[in-house]
Amino acid sequence: MLINPVLAESSVVLAAVLCVHMAIWNQHTWCCIALFIQAFYVQHKWDRLLRGGGAVFQFRPSANSGIVPASMVMPLLGLALKEKCSAAGNVYFERFSIVVTITGMMLALFLSLIALGITRPVPTNTCVIAGVASSAILYTAKQTLTVSEVIEVLEVLLIFVYLSLIVLYLLPRCLTPGEALLVVGGISFIVNQLIKRSLNLAEVKGDPVNYFLPVVVVGSLLLGVFFALLFCFMESETWVSSLFFHMMTAVLGLGILMPWLSLFIGRHPIMWLLDFVTLNDRRLCLLGYWGFLAVVATCVVLHQNYQRQSGSKKHQASTVVRKYFHLIVVATYVPGLVYDRQLLHVASVGCLAVFLFLEYVRYFRIRPLGQLLRQLLTLFLDERDSGPLILTHVYLLMGVSLPIWLFPGPCAPKGALPGAGGLVPYAGVLAVGVGDTVASVFGSTMGEIRWPGTKKTVEGTATSVFAQIIAVAMFLIFDGSVNLNSSYSWIVGSITLVAMLEAYTSQIDNLLLPLYLFILLML
Repeated sequence: MLINPVLAESSVVLAAVLCVHMAIWNQHTWCCIALFIQAFYVQHKWDRLLRGGGAVFQFRPSANSGIVPASMVMPLLGLALKEKCSAAGNVYFERFSIVVTITGMMLALFLSLIALGITRPVPTNTCVIAGVASSAILYTAKQTLTVSEVIEVLEVLLIFVYLSLIVLYLLPRCLTPGEALLVVGGISFIVNQLIKRSLNLAEVKGDPVNYFLPVVVVGSLLLGVFFALLFCFMESETWVSSLFFHMMTAVLGLGILMPWLSLFIGRHPIMWLLDFVTLNDRRLCLLGYWGFLAVVATCVVLHQNYQRQSGSKKHQASTVVRKYFHLIVVATYVPGLVYDRQLLHVASVGCLAVFLFLEYVRYFRIRPLGQLLRQLLTLFLDERDSGPLILTHVYLLMGVSLPIWLFPGPCAPKGALPGAGGLVPYAGVLAVGVGDTVASVFGSTMGEIRWPGTKKTVEGTATSVFAQIIAVAMFLIFDGSVNLNSSYSWIVGSITLVAMLEAYTSQIDNLLLPLYLFILLML
């Protein structure tokens, strides 16, 4: 029996939406159900536009639009965060979570409006459904948001519009519409929050660690957009252009980002960072261990390229070889999660900055490393790296880091959430580092029974679930802060649901899976 994988993917997402609805049950969860229904109808319009070449921009081929799973992430994430912040009595972050929920809904509605606007003939039934869902969401926003919060939502929407035009024009075939909603929507929200806090420094509070990510994201965005536009008019491979690139990067980092960051943390960032990493011997040991793993990862890349040079020029890294990096990431993140999550937070943000900088060097062919990076990384390309950028390693880093970056620390007074919430920081390691790795390796080597309509196997999914359950047991042994409080059935169900999403989605699973597992474990 043939099953449409898009329909199966939507069914898994609907199950996640219903889980959130049953756990929280308020007007916002009803709006999430309405949003899912309209996204389900609109996704078919987007898929038809992509197949017929009617989309305005060039999106990533060999994948569906991904509107349904991407549309639900921000609203469900906001609802899950709101419940935890409400239980902890943190009114400020409770209101912030409501803004996240409504913003996610508005971004999804805007993307739906684009699809309906360029579809010919005009899909009358889908327009009616989208209109009803939009009316319900707008009415709820009117009832729950203050005037300043409404302005904040509109600001994010405005940034999203302009940023989408820039990113989709400069990076053809890198993203699907759903991935664009997820990535550009998240960046737009971060940019708006950073601008808002920069204009109200008197209200800036909280852990200095939390300000590193927004500054790095905005700085990387400015650097990429500036040089992408500049190198449209000049050659990027010359030594003069390369020298200018490095000089402007130094000016941006030392002259703009460092002073900007110092406004938030109240000290010079470099001095603060030195005091932070040398606070105790454990942090120095972790940094040394992570440095060793970085050397190991580099050796894997060099060894695989040496094999390609000595063998076939068409040699490509197998699925098993690519999953070596997933295992290295697990070995990197688990000690950090157990012993020092703040250090892991800062280190992961720094690693993201390095990855993005090296990708700019590779993409623009900046001397002396640009051409070398092109040759080394070409070996590890897969069908999802169809655009000018190679983002697989960036997505892997973000996937395991997002639960750490999004963890609601102010709503967890003791540093950990009760029940299944204790595993929230481990969501990325579980979904990507363990689950996706085991599913790919066992599915590609021993799998025989395929899920209908996909290349994924039942054996791969089953071993993925089993491996994640074993990993949870190991976390319970080594991390004393995790106390599941008899929530084992919910954890197994959440892991199974996310494993089914991995089997049927054609989106970037390194981003999607950790976010859905994060949401489910938060409930």
